[in-house]
Amino acid sequence: MTIPALYLSHGAPPLVDDATWVAQLGAWAEDLPKPTAILVVSAHWESAPLTIGSTTTGTPLTYDFGGFAPKYYQVTYRSPGAPELARQVAALMPDGESVAHQGNRGLDHGAYVPLTVMYPDADIPVLQISMPTLDPERLLQLGQRLRPLREQGVLIVGSGFTTHGLPFLRDPSPQAVAPGWSAEFDAWAAERFAAGDLDALIDFRSKAPGMPYAHPTIEHFAPLFVTLGASSDPEQTPQQVIDGFWMGLSKRSIQVV
Repeated sequence: MTIPALYLSHGAPPLVDDATWVAQLGAWAEDLPKPTAILVVSAHWESAPLTIGSTTTGTPLTYDFGGFAPKYYQVTYRSPGAPELARQVAALMPDGESVAHQGNRGLDHGAYVPLTVMYPDADIPVLQISMPTLDPERLLQLGQRLRPLREQGVLIVGSGFTTHGLPFLRDPSPQAVAPGWSAEFDAWAAERFAAGDLDALIDFRSKAPGMPYAHPTIEHFAPLFVTLGASSDPEQTPQQVIDGFWMGLSKRSIQVV
């Protein structure tokens, strides 16, 4: 069973209170074959060399955020451990390329927040690995190495946000109108996805409108390239499953085969 790979906009912890977004993510998961395991590359974990997180059942969560209501720090997601998947990931890396292990590193909110909505039963093994670089070309190569896992039913998830200009938001409400820079970047991304224009996506920092406001730092767009690399053809036209805005940020999310 070969399962698609996803790039999703993961949202902050209050995503779970947004009925529309919850419904969109839930419907997406229902349309997918049930994964044998889930491998997440999140915008919130950059570490070189590539680092493999906790493989234990009931991996703790990393509440890597501040200023939210107490209930968001009480969320749990006791998914099964994925030690065999961790071994496979390490084996897929090139000879001579070191792989680190951080067994006490819990799932961060880029991993667990969408999973609590998409797979609320927490009955699928989950493994998180770090982004060892933000270079799109190298992340494509990483995705290519991970591609064989899809044939085993492993769901590869690049978790970021299609726009993430938090310092430039003026209205923090979930229903806020998208600023011009966010709407322009989102429209450009939709067009580039529809065209399968990998070269432009790789060069988004200089070609996309709305920059650098849409991504003053690029870690939230970078996971896209792991997803595209894990596809059968990085220049394919991905299915754009979710669009729209939340707090004025683009939640555009895609699926590749």
